[in-house]
Amino acid sequence: MSERPEHRIKRLRMRSMRRGIKEMDIILTRYADLRLAAMDAGQLDEFEALLAENDQDLYQWVTGQVAPPPAFTGLVSDITEIACRGK
Repeated sequence: MSERPEHRIKRLRMRSMRRGIKEMDIILTRYADLRLAAMDAGQLDEFEALLAENDQDLYQWVTGQVAPPPAFTGLVSDITEIACRGK
């Protein structure tokens, strides 16, 4: 049995907010709240793969210290845009 979309979104949101680095908790939770509900299955797969990455790497990618791998460039750019809005 496959996971229902609403359950997957809830699970990914929880994974976004329990990272280990508080800054990443804040950034990824904000992003999850604003974007997950509108994502299709492929986009959710990409976000889930990103959540499997190391927090130290994610933080460097989002803050522009290090370029993200090509597979995550678009997603990291979107996350950075959301994080920088300050709304």
